[in-house]
Amino acid sequence: MLALLRTIDMALSIYWWFIIGAAIFSWLYAFNVVNPRNQFVGAIGNFLYRVTEPALRPIRSVLPDLGGIDISPIILLLIIFFVQQLLWTTIAPALL
Repeated sequence: MLALLRTIDMALSIYWWFIIGAAIFSWLYAFNVVNPRNQFVGAIGNFLYRVTEPALRPIRSVLPDLGGIDISPIILLLIIFFVQQLLWTTIAPALL
């Protein structure tokens, strides 16, 4: 059972970095730091969008309009942190 908890924790940690990467990429894209016509850059952006958007879209639909500021990645990172802490402080001790 511990192996399953560690695998879930690892998957959440990897997804954490995908969210951070998508946020940084969106800033780089918005400020024209990266070339949007580059095929490699487009592939990375498309991948990050497809991986993170299904989790971010429901959060964005609940949040009020903040005038162009998107805090949904921060909310999702807090949710992931909460789930990881719940795994190790509540679920893992109960199973062991």
